[in-house]
Amino acid sequence: MKFNSQIRKAVFPVAGFGTRFLPATKAMPKELLPIIDKPLVQYAVEEAISAGIETLIFITGRNKRAIEDHFDSNPELEAALIEKGKIKQAEMVKNIIPLGVECVFIRQSQQLGLGHAVLCSERVIGDEPFAVLLADDFIAGNKTGVTLDLLESFKLSGKSQLSVMEVSNHEISKYGIVKPGSEQASVAGLIEKPSLEEAPSNMASIGRYILTSDIFEILKSQKPGKGGEIQLADAIDKQAKNNLVEYVSLKGKRFDCGSVDGYIDAINFLNSSR
Repeated sequence: MKFNSQIRKAVFPVAGFGTRFLPATKAMPKELLPIIDKPLVQYAVEEAISAGIETLIFITGRNKRAIEDHFDSNPELEAALIEKGKIKQAEMVKNIIPLGVECVFIRQSQQLGLGHAVLCSERVIGDEPFAVLLADDFIAGNKTGVTLDLLESFKLSGKSQLSVMEVSNHEISKYGIVKPGSEQASVAGLIEKPSLEEAPSNMASIGRYILTSDIFEILKSQKPGKGGEIQLADAIDKQAKNNLVEYVSLKGKRFDCGSVDGYIDAINFLNSSR
């Protein structure tokens, strides 16, 4: 079967309010909170770029202009640093986004869920397969990068790919949980935040995906799910029922930086490994 194995676009849903970090996130996007000396979202962007992604699509919301400013060029700052002899810092600022990589910013006018955020990217994505990276998931200890691992698996089958990790019983209700298929690495279903009794496994889908473009048609006709939102997990579940989804076990250590505890743990881990 022939399929487009080239993935050059990635979606970054960054429209959330970041309420768990208030008041720090009242005016500053949570995605720009620093892990040591680098904003959280920049780690995800660097992971995507290292996997060969050329177009970065940010789904933003109100008060998220700072994300666009961060990834834009700043000739005045570069010139000021060079004038002070801070050449290394000037190069670092200049190369946040390498030449040949394009940033696209799309406003999500209403926060209707992760599935809706992904749907907002349809006009830019077209009929190509694409990556989705949630910046809240900070992943350390994977030298090649989770996105590249998913891309390599996608090239073999052309099916949507989920990054998964095993979670403890008391955490199951926080995640989309995979129902394993009969074949190795196949996904028969994906259930959004089930109870322990409903869960088909303890394999949780985390914030890295490779998706095929048929997901858009599913999302367009999808009714709100958990929390009254358009859930990406529900759309992937429909793909999975047609044997169109696989999983890749996470390599490395994942921190949930959408929570204060996970954010602090990520900082401590990275600081201790330096």
